[in-house]
Amino acid sequence: MQLSEEIMAQGYLQVDVVSDANSFPVQDADIVIARTEEPDEIIEETRTNSSGQTENLPLDAPPLELSLSPEETERPYAEYTIRITAPGFEPFVVSGTEVLADVTAIQGIRLRPLSNAPDGEQTETVTIPDHTLYGDYLPKIAESEIKPVIETGEIVLSRVVVPQTIVVHDGVPTNASAANYYVPYRDYIKNVASSEIYATWPRSTIVANVLAIMSFTLNRVYTEWYRNQGYDFTITSSTAYDHKWIYGRNIFESISVVVDDIFDNYLSRPGVKQPILTQYCDGRKVRCPGWMTQWGSCELGEAGYSPIEILRNFYGDDMYINTAEQISGIPASWPGYDLKIGATGDKVRQLQEQLDAISSVYTAIPDISPDGIYGPATAEAVRKFQSIFGLPQTGVVDFATWYKISHIYVGITRIAELS
Repeated sequence: MQLSEEIMAQGYLQVDVVSDANSFPVQDADIVIARTEEPDEIIEETRTNSSGQTENLPLDAPPLELSLSPEETERPYAEYTIRITAPGFEPFVVSGTEVLADVTAIQGIRLRPLSNAPDGEQTETVTIPDHTLYGDYLPKIAESEIKPVIETGEIVLSRVVVPQTIVVHDGVPTNASAANYYVPYRDYIKNVASSEIYATWPRSTIVANVLAIMSFTLNRVYTEWYRNQGYDFTITSSTAYDHKWIYGRNIFESISVVVDDIFDNYLSRPGVKQPILTQYCDGRKVRCPGWMTQWGSCELGEAGYSPIEILRNFYGDDMYINTAEQISGIPASWPGYDLKIGATGDKVRQLQEQLDAISSVYTAIPDISPDGIYGPATAEAVRKFQSIFGLPQTGVVDFATWYKISHIYVGITRIAELS
């Protein structure tokens, strides 16, 4: 699709580049960007900074209105091809990165260090398929929203736990040749939400859809749905069975912020322990009475409905937002209140120790002394961390910032231990 000058709007793209070996940022990677329809016509060239990131690059996108109306048939996003090269790494090409009007697309790239293979360097290529609201995908096969949990002698969860990792089977369950990918839980939810809804939609609509995606996913985790059938994965990437997860796709900042804010939530009904398997469809190409429709949720969000009002409109008035009892893979839980200038104690010291470790890799974060006192230096280090990892730059450690710091810290220290 060629965008004419008369209809061009503007979206934004940030490219984040890390090493596949240790998830450390790759500085001075060369980034070349072209429209996917015209891959040889370069429209932007840039380099990554010390945090492995480019600046936010303004790029042409179709008008915002195309992503807000279910009646529109024109593709509401532009597709770009990105080529990445860096000394000591294999080249990487991603085709089909989606840029929507007025929002920031974040394209993560994991570069493989050069091997000593005799055939020399290889170029990894990722092609992102159509968004589910634009392309043609299989409709969801209906299931009961509450699953029987059978005591089989295996480990059966007694409470709802946010897992550290989701094992995604990239195909239908019976396709034994499909790859399994180990994906951090929040990254999985961000990928699915970016594949299933448009990031231009009202925030309340995004929250409602993210809650449905998380509840569905945690139901698969809680009931060990696939493992109890003899499979070795948590969930599939097939829209007929689960959600659409796309290897290597970009996410969107507006969706990422929502997920970081509420990732320990799920949906429940009175007297039901397990998260509800909240199924949905687009509501335009596919009808699904009793389920949420994505386009319907957009319309309600634009009408001023809150997230829970949107959800109850589709699933009934006895649907509630609940909070998981445990979050796996973190060194310490959030204290339950914001940490800011003037705070003192062990939680502040834990925060400072984690930030200090992170700053050894993300050198744009200033060094701080772990003294248990939240002063201006700590606030500035937090603010810089937030700017790198796509959080509101407040200098205050809220729920989302605490767990993002924990997530990055665990990744860095685990690699150090393995080394």
